[in-house]
Amino acid sequence: MELRDLDEVLEVEKSCFKSPWTRCMFEDELYNSNAYYYVIEVDGEIAGYAGFWKIIDEAHITNIAVHCDHRRRGYGRMLVNTLLEKAKELGIIAVTLEVRVSNSAAISLYESLGFVSSGVRRGYYSDNNEDALIMWLKL
Repeated sequence: MELRDLDEVLEVEKSCFKSPWTRCMFEDELYNSNAYYYVIEVDGEIAGYAGFWKIIDEAHITNIAVHCDHRRRGYGRMLVNTLLEKAKELGIIAVTLEVRVSNSAAISLYESLGFVSSGVRRGYYSDNNEDALIMWLKL
């Protein structure tokens, strides 16, 4: 992901989340040397993005989003696989993420990639106080 991508990334963000990240938040990530963000383009337009933070020898996936017009085509899986490949390249030994307990499609995707549930963060999401499922993958 680059600064020039942010207008389209923000459109994806708004299509996916009730409380979307701001341009400033994404800009901060792009200047963070421990943050790695990628986009996926379809027909010259950004269809989705994903990113993680490197924290010593672990990765924390912060965001995965695919525009509603491009879902159910494997782009989310491609994005997660891109993150996992980069994590391995960096010597990461484990990857974690949080996902809404109601997001069964995402949970199924993560489980199919080998992630396992390790607990719940109660009231994690501020927009509706929904719980988050904590998932881990050992690389």
